[in-house]
Amino acid sequence: MWLSDARYVAALANAGALGFLTPRSFDGLDAYRAALQNCVRLAGGRPIGVNITQSRRAKENASVHAWIDIALEEGVRCFETVGPSPDSLFTRIHAAGAKVIHKSAFVEHALKAEQVGADAVALVGCEAGGHPGTNELPSFVSGALALRHLKVPMALGGGIGDGHQIAAALALGADAVLMGTRLLVSEEIWAHDDYKRHLVRQPAEASTVALRASGNPWRVLNNETVHDIEQLEKHGARQYAEFGALATGRLGRDHCYARGDWSTGLLSMGPAIGFADAVEPVESILIRLMTDAQKAVTRLSAMSAATAEIATTFRQ
Repeated sequence: MWLSDARYVAALANAGALGFLTPRSFDGLDAYRAALQNCVRLAGGRPIGVNITQSRRAKENASVHAWIDIALEEGVRCFETVGPSPDSLFTRIHAAGAKVIHKSAFVEHALKAEQVGADAVALVGCEAGGHPGTNELPSFVSGALALRHLKVPMALGGGIGDGHQIAAALALGADAVLMGTRLLVSEEIWAHDDYKRHLVRQPAEASTVALRASGNPWRVLNNETVHDIEQLEKHGARQYAEFGALATGRLGRDHCYARGDWSTGLLSMGPAIGFADAVEPVESILIRLMTDAQKAVTRLSAMSAATAEIATTFRQ
């Protein structure tokens, strides 16, 4: 949210990954369409995606179908959906010959999405930055449980920021990984350089969960805004309205992303920040990730003969 713009998504496409533009980050449909057109141009024909997140507040979903239609008109053929009852979105997307990946935090929700037509699912564990839902299972536990039943491809997300973890997810049976936090320090992310420099100094433990009492937890950078919210919760605050501006994403956008003040706002971030050790281009980050993943795969391959021998011995 706010950060996934044309430049960033196109950089991912050009580096061989699939990124998703976030329509909610733009002020109006015209600005959204212009960003899409710019993204398509910068990506040079390589695949890009659009994220369609349905809010719990129905009045905030008025533009959902328009977002899909505009994206289809601009040539987008891959969508990420989030939220309840996505059936009508799937129908609209599939009617145009496009594909949809539905993101869930619960295994049962991923299975339901498969049943109603998702082409793939993205399953995130409690480590995921942003809003991972109330599920408290870590990504690799949820992923292993889901793979017992899923038939469509699955991307696994939450806490993944290292190439060895990518190899582990593939060894588990996942078809891809979903990453966000690790890429916050990309040069192509428009957030203030002071914020990025702050992030590369943060350990994994700098990620915490705010707004637990509201029933809609938010995994973020531990900062002054988090501490202010904790004080309000101690005094009984539970509803979003009781937290006022502290619980709005625009606070972090205007103070941190725009000005570099990382102490203000709820700033989505998971523990994968512990792997972010330099501000560098998206392509450089992905090359490092895949190099490390290949090393891990090579190690596993070298061990395969030994494990096969052990398995044979047990069968005998």
